[in-house]
Amino acid sequence: MPAATFDPVLQQRLEELWGSPVNLYRALGNHPALTAAWTEFANAIRHESRTPRALRELMILRTAQIARSEYEWAQHLRMARKAGVAESKIDALADWRGSAEFDAKERAVLALTESVMACDVSDQVHAEVKKYFSDAEFVELSLTAGFYAMVSRMLDAMRVELDPDVRDYSPRLP
Repeated sequence: MPAATFDPVLQQRLEELWGSPVNLYRALGNHPALTAAWTEFANAIRHESRTPRALRELMILRTAQIARSEYEWAQHLRMARKAGVAESKIDALADWRGSAEFDAKERAVLALTESVMACDVSDQVHAEVKKYFSDAEFVELSLTAGFYAMVSRMLDAMRVELDPDVRDYSPRLP
């Protein structure tokens, strides 16, 4: 996908939110209206959410593992670390069900993430998540799982390449 040249208003908004646009936004920029909508939605999920950022970053990393999305993994590994996700959790994430690293809330959210990726959220998973989170938080977590499932699929479809600043930053997907 060719890198887009942004109109000045969109360029300014992207810089306000994230600095220099990453390759994902350069690819999306081929459709300015959708890029603008995407940008605001992604910003709301990242910065206007009630649930802890570290919890949502675990969801995103798990999504990247399931989808084998190296781009999503590389970008969000850095964000997860910044949000305070312990290296031991990152290392154990692929086998979270068999690990003692994760508490009950994290387990519920990781089960939700896997269920959304499989397009099959069971009543049991739904009930487990609802034990720990309000209705608004459940919406937020569901949208996070769904949005990043879409991101991983879109990255693959559009053949978005890793940004130079993360190529050597993160280890390959586990």
